[in-house]
Amino acid sequence: MSRDWHEWHRAYDDPASSIALRLVAVRAALRDLLEAADGPVRLLSLCAGDGRDTLPVVAASEVAVSGVLVELDPALAGAARAAAPAGIDVRTADAGTTASYADAAPVDVLLECGIFGNVTDADIERTVAATPSLLASGGHVIWTRGNNVTHDPTAYDGDPAEMVRRLYLGAGFEEVAFVSDPSGFRVGVHRWPGPDGVPDPDRRLFDFV
Repeated sequence: MSRDWHEWHRAYDDPASSIALRLVAVRAALRDLLEAADGPVRLLSLCAGDGRDTLPVVAASEVAVSGVLVELDPALAGAARAAAPAGIDVRTADAGTTASYADAAPVDVLLECGIFGNVTDADIERTVAATPSLLASGGHVIWTRGNNVTHDPTAYDGDPAEMVRRLYLGAGFEEVAFVSDPSGFRVGVHRWPGPDGVPDPDRRLFDFV
């Protein structure tokens, strides 16, 4: 059964919901990265929805931010496009393939939010392994993973966010922050200390299940 993403987004209307609390944490992580930036920031958000993770923070920042939001659902992408400030390109496209955004990378900030609870463990491994290719040297990835996802596709025995953390560390990242909330959401921030990435122009990373 496919998920109704419009219904899923309505959970944001309840400020006590796990997804609303996660939103606060993701925005705070992005705000911290922008405040620490010493120059213009290039941003990429995958499965960006209506842009609420990023757009209010970007609009309020004194830092010059440019970048791309990628969302497959036309209505959600349209809402993001209507709210996007100058310099932000919203693409109605499949975030599961680098063909949708390879031309926008490498970036300083990459958001992989709302993905890992909806794909297989193999796809998580593939996505994390490809993340360095999407980041500039010293760039950061903000990612999320729920611990009580309905019909969770993971085969991992335990908190699946711990698997994600280990994958990033194994790929050469440095962990900057990790939020583990009792409501079930997890938000991680990892820094890429390696060289500028070179994105594959057409590589399949994940498919929602």
